Amino acid sequence: MSQAFMPSTETVFERTGENTMIVNMGPQHPSTHGVLRVICELEGEIIVNCKCVIGYLHTGMEKEAEYQQYHKCVVMTDRMDYLNANGNNLAHALAVEKLLGCEVPRRGSYLRVILAELSRIASHCVWLGTHGLDLGAMTPFFYIMQQREMILDMFEMFSGVRMMPSWIVPGGLRGDMPDGFEKKLNAFLEEFPKELDVVENLLVENPIWKERTFDIGVMTGQQALELGCSGPIARASGVNWDLRKSNPYSCYDEFDFAVPVGSRGDVYDRFLVRIAEMKESCKILRQALDGLPEGPWNTSDRKIAPPPRHELDNSMESLIHHFKLYTEGFRPPVGEAYAGIEGSKGELGFYVVSDGTNRPYRWHERPSSFMNLKSLEVLSVGRLIADVIAIIGSIDIVLGEIDR
Repeated sequence: MSQAFMPSTETVFERTGENTMIVNMGPQHPSTHGVLRVICELEGEIIVNCKCVIGYLHTGMEKEAEYQQYHKCVVMTDRMDYLNANGNNLAHALAVEKLLGCEVPRRGSYLRVILAELSRIASHCVWLGTHGLDLGAMTPFFYIMQQREMILDMFEMFSGVRMMPSWIVPGGLRGDMPDGFEKKLNAFLEEFPKELDVVENLLVENPIWKERTFDIGVMTGQQALELGCSGPIARASGVNWDLRKSNPYSCYDEFDFAVPVGSRGDVYDRFLVRIAEMKESCKILRQALDGLPEGPWNTSDRKIAPPPRHELDNSMESLIHHFKLYTEGFRPPVGEAYAGIEGSKGELGFYVVSDGTNRPYRWHERPSSFMNLKSLEVLSVGRLIADVIAIIGSIDIVLGEIDR
């Protein structure tokens, strides 16, 4: 290939003033929470312009999924926002179920809620621990990551793995709640709120923490809407919008919980909103566990969900269904569907187009991290270079979801 046709790897970024300088933050900076490059134009230590450069982690997962059967796309979703894997599984499953016109039994819906809310708490734990480290607070990291370990242990009880479970699938789940899980979850719901209070007390009135977060990276509700932001960063700016309330999915309309909303829209409010969200998730988990229905957890349609394992030894029909499902998959009717959920970082959705074959014609994620990242270019202007670290942490991004 001649040099004239070689793709350019340079990002054009012109200075806007004579007395400014260009500084690259990332893509290897530890506080960018992944391989994110932020080009900052500085006048002294004040940012006058900045641009986010992504693509260093691009994997092509969306295109790869279009060559996989629907139920094999599940493992792709785990690796996008890998801190909220169960939520990703759920969004994909809901979109495919719309195409199929498939209903999931109530027990399956309740178990999905339990896994999704545990993932929300686990994701927020990583955010809180790493955000604290970025700003010099080491102690909260040890407290909160210990609690996340309890959640990962529960995921391992379900699926055998800690971070990429692929347990929520079209039609229901791969299996029922394992023995001993209820005891583990009860112990977690007893201990976690107390430990969260400890971390909260370490930070909420801490003068150093407030100095680094209060009135830093302020975003108005109108700005959040114009930028397409969602999740905790939009709610911290006063946007009272949560898909679990506004567009209930699974069985969220059966649970009593509040949607925490802030007023200032700064880094400090985003911290408070996520802390409150973890407490509300505990309320949902308690209600879901206490009210967990009996019965099947999968759809009875054997062309979508496999038959129970014990039937394979006695039923030739079940064996055939099992074989055909895992070799050929299923074929949704021609059409398109979108399903969105309230992920740990905002609205997370999948748009799936079926051409009648056993693999999607188009498979596209509506990623919350990608949509929220654009706010960094707005929130950083006029702030110190040190404040960019606080603002990135408050947005809570995962580059695996941005560079998919």
